[in-house]
Amino acid sequence: QVQLQESGPGLVKPSQTLFLTCAVSGVSITTAPYYWSWIRQAPGKGLEWMGHIRYDGNGGFRPSLKSRASISTDTAKNMFTLRLTSVTPEDTAVYFCSRATEGRDDHDSWGQGAQVVVSS
Repeated sequence: QVQLQESGPGLVKPSQTLFLTCAVSGVSITTAPYYWSWIRQAPGKGLEWMGHIRYDGNGGFRPSLKSRASISTDTAKNMFTLRLTSVTPEDTAVYFCSRATEGRDDHDSWGQGAQVVVSS
């Protein structure tokens, strides 16, 4: 059974860089045909897909975040990390990591979410 667990700082100051890590157990992140995603939900808003990294290391991002977001992997630790630069209060949200399968629209496994507040 696959499990995902987010970890991060909780509070970040404006203009800083946010790092969030998702530890995965139960399956290797290099296993096809899985994609590993970051999705967030700002207060009072719906879910927003941010980007993903594929089993082969290729990725994709929401156009509005492409200049600020990146995802890296640590295959030895079986985890992937979101890097979001130049954060603003508008980046305050609960951040989720999830697993999707190539060719399908749904995300079948989710972490519990990590609250991030951007405030000075």
